[in-house]
Amino acid sequence: MTSSPTLTRDDVEVVEKTTPYDGYFRLDIYRLRHKLFEGGWSGEMTREVFERGHAVSVLPYDPVLDHVVLIEQFRPGAYAALASGWFDGGASPWLIECVAGIIEKGEDPEDVARRETLEETGCRLGEIIPACRYLSSPGGTSESVFVFCGKVDASSAGGIHGLTDEHENIRVFTIPAEEAFRLLNDGRIINAMTVIALQWLGANHDRVRALWRGLGA
Repeated sequence: MTSSPTLTRDDVEVVEKTTPYDGYFRLDIYRLRHKLFEGGWSGEMTREVFERGHAVSVLPYDPVLDHVVLIEQFRPGAYAALASGWFDGGASPWLIECVAGIIEKGEDPEDVARRETLEETGCRLGEIIPACRYLSSPGGTSESVFVFCGKVDASSAGGIHGLTDEHENIRVFTIPAEEAFRLLNDGRIINAMTVIALQWLGANHDRVRALWRGLGA
């Protein structure tokens, strides 16, 4: 296998960038070209980029009960996706998710994780483990997501939460970790951040439970 050159953001030339829409989210249009693996430059291309900032996701986990705290809420993007015909008749725009929130300018991702967990579930995070960071859909959006697993006391978690002025109507529930893994394997979890968070916990379940059962919440 031959080695290829290491390409960086310095190997991209932006000819023009415009912003035709800037509302709840933003749409930028780039005219650009970039260096090629085999040398030289690509032709000029035009691409729209959905600019929605960056986000955190949190999987609250109770190591004593061995339960995870999940939420369920309506998602307009899921509603639009279901019209494609690629989903079965039982698919719903109300999705089972982990906690998530957008990072505002100047905020620390861990602080956002703690705030969003309290707002969306009523639970306070104790210890936090950074799981990973990923790009949501780099072909069309700049968003990246910081994924965390957070220690909680899930014994009283439940009910309806969220901020009314942000049109949030969030059902909170807890289930055994193994049952959550089954939902994942059965295709009941269909949003990326929750799939990634549960896969991470599945791979690190015994280690995290052993670590946190020796610590105070």
